Amino acid sequence: MRSVGYQPAEAVNVWAVSDGRAGIENQAVGLAEALSRRTPIRLTTKRVELRSPWRWMPPGFVPAPRLALTIGSDPIEPSWPDIFIGCGRASVPFALGIREWSRGKTFVVQLQDPRVNPREFDVVIPPIHDGLEGPNVLPVVGSCHRVTPEKLDEAVLDYPAALEEMAQPRFAVLIGGKSKRQDISARRAREIADSLAAVQRETGGTLLVTLSRRTSEAARMVFRTFLAPHCAIFYEGEGVNPYFAMLGAADHIFVTADSVNMATEAAATAKPVHILAVDGSAGKLARFHQSLARRGCARPFVGRLETWSYPPLLETDRAAAAVLTAWSARAKAR
Repeated sequence: MRSVGYQPAEAVNVWAVSDGRAGIENQAVGLAEALSRRTPIRLTTKRVELRSPWRWMPPGFVPAPRLALTIGSDPIEPSWPDIFIGCGRASVPFALGIREWSRGKTFVVQLQDPRVNPREFDVVIPPIHDGLEGPNVLPVVGSCHRVTPEKLDEAVLDYPAALEEMAQPRFAVLIGGKSKRQDISARRAREIADSLAAVQRETGGTLLVTLSRRTSEAARMVFRTFLAPHCAIFYEGEGVNPYFAMLGAADHIFVTADSVNMATEAAATAKPVHILAVDGSAGKLARFHQSLARRGCARPFVGRLETWSYPPLLETDRAAAAVLTAWSARAKAR
């Protein structure tokens, strides 16, 4: 355990608060787990959702959000945590309120751009491509996540199939789908499937593929028809999720260009990350992919398999160190 210059007498009580969607919740939990690698914590994961019409209001203008929770939400009640980690729109009203409810006891960390003045929080950790700035803003490349070498090794060992006995090179393929600006059409899915099948034929390697809940049915049908026959794993949500095991066993990782989370997690492995183009406008994601490229993590895939090396992208650990430094400084000052 690495010291941050201040070790509390008891484990730090941490809440990770989100709407429960995996891609959102994993960011908050990932930061909390990174804190736990530096100091003992007690982690509580909370999933929250506001009832209508409060859910349609701007996050900074929701009155009494604790009274507007849906029946299925986790309670937001004392005893209050030492550190609150919120991620996503649903968490913002509670991040804004908990300072008052805890009488200033709780240190508030908000991931992503909260669309509220950053001064309302103790630390804001947005993706660097959002361009958010401020004295308490810590931009990171991509997003916080749960990927560590230990977690990947454990996932490979626990996976029902012997992934490390499969023919090398092994290719983890992470396929996303529809987002605000982008999608994968049936035509683009066919191009991706054909290019990956060609890589498998030319190398004699192994394809390990997972689709997202965001993958459209049209694209799924194409991938089932033209890609699945070439795969050792083709995962669509049934059975044991191979995601971490695939990252651990892979020699190369392919990621569709629509997903920040998957590309950031892939870059934490220090393995070559090949970006697969999708349909639509990249918008701010173009800056994200440029930042990965500048750090040597990822390159656009243009049909030719390349191999390179780079230091793993450890932005979650950097964020955790900054949070603990700021929290401990305030704790010592009180």
